[in-house]
Amino acid sequence: MYELKTKINDKNVLEFLNNVDNKRRKEDSLVVLEIMSRLTKEEAKMWGDSIIGFGTYKYSNSTGKEFEWMKIGFSPRKQSLTLYIMNGYDHYEDLLKRLGKHKLGKSCLYINKLDDIDLSVLEELISHSFEYVTKNY
Repeated sequence: MYELKTKINDKNVLEFLNNVDNKRRKEDSLVVLEIMSRLTKEEAKMWGDSIIGFGTYKYSNSTGKEFEWMKIGFSPRKQSLTLYIMNGYDHYEDLLKRLGKHKLGKSCLYINKLDDIDLSVLEELISHSFEYVTKNY
């Protein structure tokens, strides 16, 4: 039976971020932590060893198995600051055009550094995504 490896836990978010080696990635992560905390009004929680998530919701995979997952989150990965936008990007073409330099994965938004993007647009994207997941899941 499959068990999800990335689960919410009680590890300390600030301790994790303070141990990020890349100084810029650490500083950018602290900014994103503040933004997501303020916009979601949720407590930041560690998910696994390296993801910081806000809020939870239940979703079902293709086999019908139900899992608990974060509504939105981020991780200071080595290659980029990765934001997890759970509802994907189909609704956000206009915002993404205005965001600045970034790359996309299925639910991942990859940003090299916050100086490359418009933070007000990022805040809009975070707010809209969190609201969408909250209302629809």
